[in-house]
Amino acid sequence: MGYVLVASTILLTVYGQLAIKWQLGGQELPDGFLEKIGFLMMQLLNPWVFSSFAAAFIAAVCWMAAMTKLPISQAYPFMSLAFVIVILVSGYLFNEPIGVNKIVGAALIVAGLVFISR
Repeated sequence: MGYVLVASTILLTVYGQLAIKWQLGGQELPDGFLEKIGFLMMQLLNPWVFSSFAAAFIAAVCWMAAMTKLPISQAYPFMSLAFVIVILVSGYLFNEPIGVNKIVGAALIVAGLVFISR
């Protein structure tokens, strides 16, 4: 059950990051301080942005539950998979470039995870 909770934390975290990018990716942050605050506050009314905050909250609850089942030194390294998943999915959904550096970096993360988890 502990690893299911860790996986839920990862997937909810990835969802939140991708949803915010999807909704805000093509917009420009205004220059003025008050305009920035207004712009960001308006984004909170966007259901997709709001859902990303809800996903972050649920991810935190899942993480708390996972901490009752697993040692943090065993569970936390798996959080690095969020980086790998975001790189792959953002390449697919948003056509963001996935060059050799990102591929090598993601492979190193996965290799590190294999070493740490043994």
